[in-house]
Amino acid sequence: MAKLSKKRKAIADKFEAEKLYPMNEAMKVVKDVNLTKFDASVDLHIRLGVDPRKADQAIRGTVTLPNGTGKSKTVLVLCTPDKEQEALDAGADFAGLDEYITKIQQGWTDVDVIIAMPNTMAKVGRVGRILGPRGLMPNPKTGTVTPNVGAAVSDVKGGKIAFRVDKYGIIHSSIGRVSFTPEKLAENAQELLGTIEKMKPSSAKGTYMKSVTVASTMSPGIKIDTKSIK
Repeated sequence: MAKLSKKRKAIADKFEAEKLYPMNEAMKVVKDVNLTKFDASVDLHIRLGVDPRKADQAIRGTVTLPNGTGKSKTVLVLCTPDKEQEALDAGADFAGLDEYITKIQQGWTDVDVIIAMPNTMAKVGRVGRILGPRGLMPNPKTGTVTPNVGAAVSDVKGGKIAFRVDKYGIIHSSIGRVSFTPEKLAENAQELLGTIEKMKPSSAKGTYMKSVTVASTMSPGIKIDTKSIK
């Protein structure tokens, strides 16, 4: 345990837990306090002044991060046979319909994103109970229900991510890896936060963006000064 507490002490010396850091400085600090030996994910945790139980305040959407996520996403496209090649040519890892519906019914969910054509949704609905809790259910609002499967695959592979507010009013989203430069992390964060800012519901009262924290997979949270968000 002594070794771990030494690490913890070294981290404690590198940042102030209660300080509000400007965006660019926060991204430098999150790299400095990363404990992992692997290329950990860097995540934003955004607390919003919304009531997610109200339909108009249940914030969800997509954003294309200018520097990508640093993680290659595995994509399944549920489509008719005439669209399979288009999906695969765009970079989909899997494309088809009935065989994948059967696999999912048998418990297979080894993908990051599922894109579906509108005319397949009746069949996709059969596995909604499996996909829904895992955040894999295709949805028109996130661009994952579309006839343009090739373009949708290209978007996902190019750094397009989906986000949604949870029941506590918080959005959790990856903005890259610790191997990214602080500048690239800050650019991705600004893009995500700017998109969320534009989605402020007119019915939300008080402060909209209450707090923003950045953390890597096993690091403490670094508080970002919301005034430094463009």
